[in-house]
Amino acid sequence: MRNCLVLGSGRSGTSMVAGTLAASGYRTGERLWPGGPANPRGFHEDREVNAINEALLATVLPWVPPGRLGMRMPGRLGHLQRWLAPIPLDRAVRTTPRIDRRIAAVVARTPYALKDPRFCTTLSAWRPHLAPDTGFVVVFREPARTVTSLLREVDQARYLRGVDLDRERAEALWRLNYQRVLARATDEGDRWLFLHYDQVLEGSGLGRLGEFLGAELVADFLDAGLRRSTDELLVTDETAAVYAELCQRAEHHHVH
Repeated sequence: MRNCLVLGSGRSGTSMVAGTLAASGYRTGERLWPGGPANPRGFHEDREVNAINEALLATVLPWVPPGRLGMRMPGRLGHLQRWLAPIPLDRAVRTTPRIDRRIAAVVARTPYALKDPRFCTTLSAWRPHLAPDTGFVVVFREPARTVTSLLREVDQARYLRGVDLDRERAEALWRLNYQRVLARATDEGDRWLFLHYDQVLEGSGLGRLGEFLGAELVADFLDAGLRRSTDELLVTDETAAVYAELCQRAEHHHVH
């Protein structure tokens, strides 16, 4: 079983893929967040992985004071909210010896299938510590649907209370996440697998994923009822171009 990281924008189907891997014998973490209305079957994200990535993202985002004072600073994101930050492509996270030790401890437990939308930005800090053959599984779906789901999550999740995210910023977040991923995957095609959300639900993606990881995967976790967002609003040409490239990598036919 090949170790892997699951990457992709939040609300794109990464939890569905990580849950399938967990049901198939992978370690997705030691202390997982419980499920909620957005993901009743679990997020399959480890608290320590999230905390490490939050610390890395803090190196490229403005400092926010804790408590009520921080909540009064519009546009600022606090702890566990930084996955919603549309970070410009020219900013790179900075690691520290302490963070490096924490990363090494997490990936020492194999076979791992770690999932966090923050990996789109923090992957460079994790790379030196990963097993040499670690695979990167990129999950995505239509950007407009993802944006709608993101906005719903911000509106409903208590820990995101006070976050200022509109449709334009949510679309920028989606686009920047996948632009980073596509740039990193250019020269390492054998270590990257791109999967559209629909491919996974329909079954074809599961076969490709199992072959990519050299693992026997079970389909019990998949549930077509998870396809809940039906938003078909238009996105910018730049975002549409990123989506088209993702579909090409995944060999998934999409309607223009």
